[in-house]
Amino acid sequence: MKWSEKLNHYSVFIVSAIVVLAVVVWGVAAPEGMTSTMEAMMTMMIEQFGWFYVLATALFVGYCLFLGFGPYRHMKLGLKGEKPEYTYFTWLGMLFAAGMGVGLVFWGVGEPLSHFHDPPDGIEPGSQEAANYGLLYGIFHWGVHPWSIYAIVALALAFAKFRKNLPGLISSAFYNVIGDQIYRWPGKTIDIIVIIATTIGIATSFGMSTLQVGSGLSEVFGIESGNMVYLMIIATVTFIFLLSAVTGLDSGMRYLSISNLGLAGILLVAGLVLGPTIFISEHVVNAIGQYTTSLPELSFMTTPYTDNEWMGEWTLFYWAWVISWSPFVGTFIARVSKGRSLQEFIIGVLFVPTLITILWFVTFGGTGLHLELNNDLDIAESTAETPEVGMFLVLEQLPGSLLLSIGALILITIFFITSANSATYVLGVFSSKGDLNPNSSTLIIWGLLISSIATVLLLSGGLEGLQATATITAFPFTFLMVLLMYAIYISLKNEGLRKRKVKEKEDW
Repeated sequence: MKWSEKLNHYSVFIVSAIVVLAVVVWGVAAPEGMTSTMEAMMTMMIEQFGWFYVLATALFVGYCLFLGFGPYRHMKLGLKGEKPEYTYFTWLGMLFAAGMGVGLVFWGVGEPLSHFHDPPDGIEPGSQEAANYGLLYGIFHWGVHPWSIYAIVALALAFAKFRKNLPGLISSAFYNVIGDQIYRWPGKTIDIIVIIATTIGIATSFGMSTLQVGSGLSEVFGIESGNMVYLMIIATVTFIFLLSAVTGLDSGMRYLSISNLGLAGILLVAGLVLGPTIFISEHVVNAIGQYTTSLPELSFMTTPYTDNEWMGEWTLFYWAWVISWSPFVGTFIARVSKGRSLQEFIIGVLFVPTLITILWFVTFGGTGLHLELNNDLDIAESTAETPEVGMFLVLEQLPGSLLLSIGALILITIFFITSANSATYVLGVFSSKGDLNPNSSTLIIWGLLISSIATVLLLSGGLEGLQATATITAFPFTFLMVLLMYAIYISLKNEGLRKRKVKEKEDW
């Protein structure tokens, strides 16, 4: 291959890697300047375009419901008669690991207690109303909305890959819109935007995981958290997931993922049994009803009479973070969902994880609120200041606290390693023209870039810097996701016209 051909072949990888590397260099050379600039840009974006994030995410939910229960609901993510590769429960378990992972452990206590201490405008801090809304907003931020974002990306990729045999790239999903331009610079530009947004989203999760592992080490073993500890955590995890990525230890990672799901289930049952069981049981029922009835209002809620500060720190950050993270999660979901019908896919991806979210948030977040209201432990303020410590502060109050805290620390660490390993692989595929076996050097470069940008953002701006950068980089991909909805519809329409049997099941 000539030099010019090589340059063209690796152009997406080269351009996107240079942009990400530039962010890393900026953070190293001028960390304070980078943080202040990112936060200023985020504030401007929230004030000017916060409504766009809210509207787009609400449209994603409505569109997924249309796909799951509309005229195309029996269409397969694959060829007619193709069967799913995984059993239903294995599939659901893999969805949980991909789409929630360490984020649910991080915010399951952190968010309800933060809202309890600092609720939206008009609600008295520390009141029962604040406790009630704390859980409601936590479930809202981790319910059907983020899963609808994942679903849009996954469906677009699944139709392109499994029904049209196109490369496993986000640009392939636009084939019905721009045709063969997906192989030229319009398609390459889409892939570059996707890679940059995904890298920042992954780095944000990487940074959050580092913070929580550091807090766990502090709470369980008395190791004081700080920059040196964070650097050691990042270096250790990077070494492990890069070793896995380049040596192909996929089976080991698969067993780790399955073990982690079992550990998460044990921790959930322990929290339910050892915590205020009756309070949790009653609140689960209440939370399901409140979430269902409040969903339309929350989906379109904006704050035109305020500066959007609270929404910017929470709702808008979540939507932006999930959007930036969605190419990675969507690719994984598409891969494991081959052979499922649209209706089965939507029910499994949107509703089952939401029920798990409700149970998790009420069990651990509800326990934290119960302790705060009845025992006057004052853990809400500490959690609001450092959300990553919330889970461990709650577990400390339960019988067998040391064992539970060690279990939570192991859970977070394994989620951390497996997510980083998978993310490195997906970025390697995206930057290698959809090659499902990217070379080791590409994987190593992306692994080091993810670790580097997480380190820079974490040390320069902490959680605020991570949130600001994710919110900014997700903005252009949000427009691409709106176009993805159109691309999916065109695919479904064309397939339906060709087969003329859209309403029939494709099981035979």
